[in-house]
Amino acid sequence: MSASRSKSFSGPGKAASKPRAKTPVPDDAAALIAKSKEARAAKTWIITDGAVGMEAQGIAVAEAVGLPFSLRRVRVTGAMRLLPAPLQLLVPPARLLRFVATNERLEAPWPRLIISIGRRSVPIALAIKRLSKPHAFALHIQNPKVPARLFDLLAVPVHDDFEAPNAITTFGAVHSVTAARLAEAAKRFAPRIDALPRPRVAVLLGGESQAFSFPPELAASFGAKLAALARDSGAALLVTPSRRTRPDSLAALSAAIEDVPHIVWDGVSDNPYFAFLALADAIVVTEDSVNMVTEAAGTGKPVYVQGLNGRSTRISRFHRLMQERGATRPFTGSLETWSYTPINDTEVVASAIRRALGLETKG
Repeated sequence: MSASRSKSFSGPGKAASKPRAKTPVPDDAAALIAKSKEARAAKTWIITDGAVGMEAQGIAVAEAVGLPFSLRRVRVTGAMRLLPAPLQLLVPPARLLRFVATNERLEAPWPRLIISIGRRSVPIALAIKRLSKPHAFALHIQNPKVPARLFDLLAVPVHDDFEAPNAITTFGAVHSVTAARLAEAAKRFAPRIDALPRPRVAVLLGGESQAFSFPPELAASFGAKLAALARDSGAALLVTPSRRTRPDSLAALSAAIEDVPHIVWDGVSDNPYFAFLALADAIVVTEDSVNMVTEAAGTGKPVYVQGLNGRSTRISRFHRLMQERGATRPFTGSLETWSYTPINDTEVVASAIRRALGLETKG
């Protein structure tokens, strides 16, 4: 709801017009206006295609900024799907949004902050920015594949090999692994894990993607290597699959480790992911997930990377940089101890957003 202002002018030979009395705004209307302004000032929209890893990055930044947020899972539909994302930028924003399926409506009151992740979210995020008045602050995570100037800020991992005046280069993925979150998760899950022997090895499983495959036979051989490690070192295994882990692959790995101390998350009960990171002495992660490797490296603990079938030049560059940073080593079936500074650039990105929005610096 907007109010228009009228101005009185007087010119030669004309008397100035009397100011018109203002019509009182009813209390309920005034409250509605105030509520609308407050809603916009407090809102962050996270725009993704629904991929869990992308949502996790957006949530991590939103939590660090400190504004309330909501997820907008979006998908272009109809004939608009035939247009490549860069060409969708040429479509009038209101028209583009009519072709977007979403879990929550894309309409006013518009957000104060937009966080988008992934190429397919780019045209939709920019359409929302253009429709919002004043324009919302727009952050995009990863290389947007459009001119950087269209966004207010970019957070791009170093392995994307991208530079722009308004880009922050992050080491790996932004994430929400913090000392406070780990401590809370450790306290909550400790009664279920305390009985297991040490050392404890967290095993974070990825799975199928465009570049990688994790079939049952590979899972079985990986499980056998983990079981041998547990027997030789007296270790316990804390295994958590992801949505991309094939059920038959998880079953094959579980069968291989059934005779050594272990916990395998069933995918139904409370997710122990952060507790496993907190309570483990070392972490093994499959190579397909940049997110999980970076989250593991956020602990400062030794992180081992297990190879899968397939290859990605971009992800290979990421693993090389992580090894050079001293955070990760290939998993060979044995345990070593080393240290490095935990990797987490989320606060760097969040701090830049808070400064731009005029928010108080978090203590």
